[in-house]
Amino acid sequence: MKYSEFRERDHFTATEILAMAYGRLVEDAPREFNSRLPLPPMLMVDRVEHIAGGGRKGRIEASRDVRLDDWFFQCHFLGDPVQPGCLGVDAIWQLIGFYCCWSGALGTGRALGCGEVEFAGQIRPRDTVVTYEVDIVRYQELPRSGSSIAIGDARVMVDGEEIYQVRRAKVGVFKDIDYPDYPWPSKNARGGQMEGG
Repeated sequence: MKYSEFRERDHFTATEILAMAYGRLVEDAPREFNSRLPLPPMLMVDRVEHIAGGGRKGRIEASRDVRLDDWFFQCHFLGDPVQPGCLGVDAIWQLIGFYCCWSGALGTGRALGCGEVEFAGQIRPRDTVVTYEVDIVRYQELPRSGSSIAIGDARVMVDGEEIYQVRRAKVGVFKDIDYPDYPWPSKNARGGQMEGG
């Protein structure tokens, strides 16, 4: 799809989410449009049912189908399969990063942390659908550095029951931190502090 269509869409299918992970969703992306979603099996979102925003606030609603053979059920834990809670938090970071791209942030997305996480339930292999509701409480572009940041509060549900809350989850989009020539040694081959606003 065209970049203008991407910015105007209010939902994305499973095929489109996967295309975003592969960097093939937007055919005429601006040069610095480097953000990606993780590839499976780390991709924790199948569909974005609704995305909306304007100014400093927004909302994103998404879902993922639970699969009996999900990789994490095979090792976490033997005889007691449960999805690791950190993967639900990662899904929230993935969605906030997606929101940043959709809002016009250019660069490469990185999770920056979260204020609080509370678990009140679990995801098991025989569950059906995990849903995410993320309220973007602040989106800001930082003109001096060209970076962007988004902060969101989220609820995670499985088959309609709320199982955890994530507050003040943060994602930043930074320019010139990607590592496109992996695995060759280059300027961005090692980690460290990211330059930002």
